[in-house]
Parts: sequence; C-alpha cells; structure tokens
Amino acid sequence: MRRSTGDGAANDEIESSEAESAEYSLAPAAEAYTSAEASAHESAVHGGHEASAHRETDAAAQAETGTDRLPDAKGPLSAPYTWLSIGMFATIFLAAFEAMAVTTIMPLVVRDLDGESMFALAFAVPLAAGIIGMVLAGNWTDRSGPLPSLITAAALFVVGLVIAGTATDMTVFIIGRFVHGLSGAAVIVPLYVIVARAYPEALRARVFAGFAAAWVIPSIVGPALAGLVAEAFSWHWVFLGVIVIVVPAAVMMVPPILRVRDLVQGDASVPWSLGRVGWAILTAVAALAVSLAKELDDPWRWIAAGLGIAVAAFAARPLLPPGTLRAARGMPATVAVKFVVAGAFFGSEVYLPYLFIENYEMSPSLAGVVLTGAGLTWAAASWLQGRLTHRISDTRAVEIGALTLVVALVVVLAVAAFTLPPVIAFVAWALAGASMGFMYPRFSVSVLAQSKRDEQGFNSAALTISESLGASIALAVTALVSSAIGAGAFTADFAVTVAVAIVGLVIAGRVRPPGVPRG
Repeated sequence: MRRSTGDGAANDEIESSEAESAEYSLAPAAEAYTSAEASAHESAVHGGHEASAHRETDAAAQAETGTDRLPDAKGPLSAPYTWLSIGMFATIFLAAFEAMAVTTIMPLVVRDLDGESMFALAFAVPLAAGIIGMVLAGNWTDRSGPLPSLITAAALFVVGLVIAGTATDMTVFIIGRFVHGLSGAAVIVPLYVIVARAYPEALRARVFAGFAAAWVIPSIVGPALAGLVAEAFSWHWVFLGVIVIVVPAAVMMVPPILRVRDLVQGDASVPWSLGRVGWAILTAVAALAVSLAKELDDPWRWIAAGLGIAVAAFAARPLLPPGTLRAARGMPATVAVKFVVAGAFFGSEVYLPYLFIENYEMSPSLAGVVLTGAGLTWAAASWLQGRLTHRISDTRAVEIGALTLVVALVVVLAVAAFTLPPVIAFVAWALAGASMGFMYPRFSVSVLAQSKRDEQGFNSAALTISESLGASIALAVTALVSSAIGAGAFTADFAVTVAVAIVGLVIAGRVRPPGVPRG
C-alpha cells in the first residue's frame, strides 16, 4: 500500500523508492496496505540537520538487525534474493493495481448493486478492517517472523476477492471488502520487516525503488484497464482476475524466506498483545460508526459522529506513538500529519472518478485516467525529493507537500462547485499526487529511522494505521456532510477534504524533532 527508505548515493535511491511505493500507499482503495511506502527505517541516513539527529539511532538499529551476516549480491534480483524480490514486487504491483481498479469501478458497482448510499462505506470498511489487520500482523511478525502472517494474509486476501467478485448485493460486497481490507493491510507489515532483516543495507534502497516501480506501472495502466474490463465484461472480473496472480506471487516468496529464516525469525518472548488487538477492533468499530451516522436524523447524526470520532481517537492511542493525538513534536507529529494528509488526499480521490462519471458522463476507463496522472506525478515527485535529501529536511519536505496539497484540493473543489472543464481537475489532481510523493517518503524514514528492531512491527503498523484511520474518518465525514446537504454533494465532499488538508498544513512544521534546528 507505504508507504518509506544508506550512505552516499544509496541515500538518494532509498528516499526515491518511497514513491509510494506502496504507500502510494494507501490509495483509499489501496486499503491501507499500499502503505508499503516501504520505510527504509533504520538504514535511512539523511543529510542535513535531521539526519544528524537520527544518525546514532540508525547505527544502533543496524547493529541489531545483523544484516552484515548476509551474502553480498549485485542487486535485489540477483541470487539469493531473486524470487523473494520478484514475489514482493508482484505483491506490491497487485496492491497498486487493485487500489486503482477499485476506485475506478466503484461507481459501476454501487449502481449495479443499488448501493449508491453505501459508496463511502465501501471504502471505509476495508480501511477500518485494515487497522485490525495491521495490529495483528505487527504483533504476529514481531513474535513469529514475517512468514506465518504473510501466508495467512495472502490466503484471506484471495477469500476477500472471491466474496467481492461474486457479490450480487451490496451487503455481501461490503463483507468481501472487509475480509479484503483485513488481509490486504496485514500483508504490508511483514514485507517491511523482510526487507529490514533479510537484505543487506546496500540493497534496501534498490528494493524500495523496485516497490516504487511496481506502483508506477499499475498507475499507468490500472485505471484504464479496470474500466475496459468492466465495460467489456463485468466489474466482477476486476476482482476475480487478480486472484490468478496473487497465488503465484505469494507462493514464490515462501522458499526464499525459508532459506533466510534465521534472519527473519521473530522473538517468541514478545507477548501477544490482546489488549492492542481489542483497541484496534474498537477503533475500527468507532470509525465505521461515524460512516453509519449519516443514516440517522438530525441532530443525532452529528452527535453519533462526534462520539464515534472521540471513541476512535481514544481507542487508537495504544496503537500509536505516545503524543500522536496532540501532535507532539517529532515522531508523534509525523504520524499525526500522515493521518491528516492521508484523509485529505484519499478522501478526495475516491470521489473524482465518481464526479467525472456522474457529472461529466465519462466512461470509467476515461475517468480513471485522473488516477494515472496522480500515480505518475507521485512517483516523479518522490524521485525528486530523493535527490534533494541534502538540501531539504524532512520537515521542509512535509511543509512543501502539505501546502501543495491544499492548493490542489482547492482547485478540485472549484471544479466541482462551478462545473469547470474537467481537464482542470485532472491537472490539479496530478499536482496533488506530486505533493504526496514529495512528503510521503519522509514520513516513513523519519519515524522508522528511530525504531529499534523489536519496534519495527509496531511502528510500521502505526504508520499505516494512521493512514487507514485518517482516510476512513475523512470518508465518513464527507459522506455525513454531503448527505446532510443533499444537493451539490461533490462540492460538500471536497470542501471537507480541503478543510482537513489545511489542518495538515498548520501542523506540518511539528514534524521537526525537538532540539533540531529548522532547516
């Protein structure tokens, strides 16, 4: 899904790889698992002031991973990493394709299943389920290594695709989306840990660059292909067709992981955190309650939504670094900003193809092109910021990205409000994609560079949880506001996400760690 990831020249590659590498994360439809923005966590060594602040932490983390015992290799596709890398790249590719595809065809799904009122819920459910999946996967991976959770998640992912792909009513489809979201999100955490523990430091940047490339290709062909499949056959085949590739991708990773199992094995002394799982479930339920609040009458819908958001915030506290809810400077604020900008971006993205199909009578394949543009600019901006690591600090990159996102969403709002030519929205959304690509890699590197080995699962999960929860809450609030207003629903949707993006801009400066000079 993020999103995100040596020294010298490798430092450039490591950051560019986050092209949202999976963290083009979590396209809302990417259900939180696209967040494979693949954080080069402990191996990321930045230039500039913030790098200095993290350098000692990075060194300690590298010492703990023990990756110096791994054999040398020319690249991630050379022995002994060939099939492991291909399997992971294929998994990210499928995550990206599915993210783009679902967002493109969802207007057709809700129309066919008479579920227009559940449009936002169809995205919110897998995002909320992903919170549970990521917590389970993080705990399981820390205890048992990445293989058990990865295999289980892949199997459930297929089950979810089958349920959604064969659904004949919206309720069944939502159930499939729940299973799909639960498992899809859980795939990303093991992948983070595999890269951190199984690959030499010199190769990690190139692995994450491969993740980025695995996102770019689906960004180019995914939306249009999904639209064409839906138009020529049925939207059902967009889900069912992915299964053909999912199974081989998962299977090819097993033998290579077994060969390096001594490096990726977990620590059985890490306890099962049933309390955290319980909090994750409560967080997901509360987030979904916000989505369902729109079905109530005034003023109860607003009361229920407010209570739901409050409960979700309270329940999420044990799942996130201390101080996240108050955006405490440094790591907590970084997680908080990611929560906000993910809500603004992904809360807008799901409505754009819908806007073009409904108000401009575009075909699904043409409407999906807007996602292609954003995917390309996301990757390009991520590459650019990777070349600027010695000139622009993490904080500055996030501030630039947050400001650019606000500008882009204001333009999208204007298009919806005044029925401006759709090409303006296409250009604006490409700018929004660039804004995310420019700041998303820095979220992962900044947070996970400070993570110890036994915290990798927790902090990787925390990053993706913040993304999932932010998108889920934003989708719920947009649905609530638009249902209350009625006419001009798209305008209301984008007005909400603009307001959310402004909050992200206001707190972006708090990403800078305490004691680190501004620069």
